Amino acid sequence: MNKKDKREQQRKIKEQKQQAAKQKQHNQKMLTRIGLFVVAPLFAIAVLFTIFSQGPTYSPVEVADNDHVRGSTDSPVSIVVYADFQCPACATENQTIARAWPSLRNKAHLIFRHYPVTAAHRHTWEASLYAEAAGRQGRFWEMHDLLFANQVVWSSLPDAEDQFDSYAMELNLDLDQLKQDMRLDEVVQKLRNDQRGGNQAGVRATPTLFINGNLVNNPTQTRLIELVDNAYEEALAEDTAS
Repeated sequence: MNKKDKREQQRKIKEQKQQAAKQKQHNQKMLTRIGLFVVAPLFAIAVLFTIFSQGPTYSPVEVADNDHVRGSTDSPVSIVVYADFQCPACATENQTIARAWPSLRNKAHLIFRHYPVTAAHRHTWEASLYAEAAGRQGRFWEMHDLLFANQVVWSSLPDAEDQFDSYAMELNLDLDQLKQDMRLDEVVQKLRNDQRGGNQAGVRATPTLFINGNLVNNPTQTRLIELVDNAYEEALAEDTAS
């Protein structure tokens, strides 16, 4: 091949490379445009779905339709507890409330709201699901009590599902229905919305307890009874004054 033919061949190769580069650049621009018109709207839809799929949150002075309430909401004093079933301090506080409850039941109602700290407690989310699903069969408080009473047992297990199942069977729950309910969006959102509401109310650790909307830090049994008595007397005085 002479020099002239060689230069011509090199020129054609160069043109082919330039054309290929232009085509590649054109394709990249087209993909970018497709991304703007297709991916961006899909992302926006996903964000909007996440926002609007979140249910309402409630403050410690409100009673939600899906709240778990012990006692009558006609009583003038509300005790709202944000708790984690695997939190040892929550189990201790639950014992304190249980011992004080006979003195409180005619004056106050107790509301439990989920606040699972999953970063610290690996079984707490599952425990909350079991309790919430049990509530759909009318046995929330019974499962609540069993989970706290046996916390030391199941919290140390590598897998607590069989243990939780045994509590469900002890309560004569329909286990198949329970497992189906645990997967419901409504059940999962209840846990998330309780936690979101707790965050908005200033909950930063578990347990956190409010009496008529006022934050109370780790009350003893005596102190809890005293605070409820005071809130009850204040409510009666307000009713009399009005």
